[in-house]
Amino acid sequence: MNIYFITGIGTDVGKTIASAIVTEALEADYWKPIQAGELDNCDTKKVSNLISNTTSKFHENSFALHTPMSPHAAAEIDGVSIKIEEIKPPQTSNNLVIEGAGGLLVPINDKCTILDLIKPNYKVIVVSRHYLGSINHSLLTINTLQAKGFDISIIFSGNEHKTTESIIKKMTKVKIIGRIGEEPYFDRNIVKEYAEAFKTQL
Repeated sequence: MNIYFITGIGTDVGKTIASAIVTEALEADYWKPIQAGELDNCDTKKVSNLISNTTSKFHENSFALHTPMSPHAAAEIDGVSIKIEEIKPPQTSNNLVIEGAGGLLVPINDKCTILDLIKPNYKVIVVSRHYLGSINHSLLTINTLQAKGFDISIIFSGNEHKTTESIIKKMTKVKIIGRIGEEPYFDRNIVKEYAEAFKTQL
């Protein structure tokens, strides 16, 4: 059993689609520890709706917050105290995909960030999407993870940008799983196609 933690270089970079693809490729279980906002159409529901296999199970959030903000702020609005010791991975004998919230240093309370949820034995997949400043955000994210000794891979998201992808690869020497293109939409068939393409790199 392997545990894969999927993080991004920021918000809205494609973590949830990447999580669905990795979950489908491995027929893994999926867990989003903290959901902030969109509770009627949360990331767990989005991933579940994109999965074709019948093996994957979808585990409940440790914290489901109503406001679409950083977890620490959403929790304060909801009158909730997020204690990191209450965020425990679900019991499963299957591979597990964990989707983070935002980037690595998003606060979950006054002391802890998303980074504190990543255990030493987890494989970390960084989702990187090109925009002005994304090289800096990618290198900061990957360097932080490398300094802690994590097993790291990258999934690029969006249209190809060769100079961006090339310099990130050269400067980090991290394995590239593949790229998720700028598709007009994502459904189970498209996710399954990417899952087949990525499977050998996971």
